[in-house]
Amino acid sequence: MRLSDLQTKKIINIMDGRNIGTIIDANVLENGTIESFVIESGRGLFSLNKETDTKILWQEITKIGEDVILVKKSAK
Repeated sequence: MRLSDLQTKKIINIMDGRNIGTIIDANVLENGTIESFVIESGRGLFSLNKETDTKILWQEITKIGEDVILVKKSAK
């Protein structure tokens, strides 16, 4: 599966059912494994504030489906 395929899926938190956002980038380790995804939170079109982006660790992903990616992320 390609990153571009994952970027079309919605990210849903199974803890509260909230749509977290969409994947905009991936952090990959030197050995080629994915460490985490960077999720673009809902924000304005011209906002450049990267502090609102969310990081989803690979271990937090519970299921990658046809249309959605389910994650288990507790609220901070």
